[in-house]
Amino acid sequence: MLEPLKDCTMVKVTRLDKTEFYINPHQIEYVESNPDTTLIMLSGKRIVIREDYPTLLERIVEYRRQIGAFKNEV
Repeated sequence: MLEPLKDCTMVKVTRLDKTEFYINPHQIEYVESNPDTTLIMLSGKRIVIREDYPTLLERIVEYRRQIGAFKNEV
């Protein structure tokens, strides 16, 4: 079970050096998994994280549930 988000504004991820931080999932353009998970942000910045893609996706889905995003989606 995921820990509840404190402010529901971002998703918690971990850099390869084990530094934890939060990202705004709305700023992710796409994700590469080869073999590290790399977030490519809308700004062009690349962020390599420890979480695998299924874990990241689960956290993004949970975030979207918490902010009520799914009620407007089909």
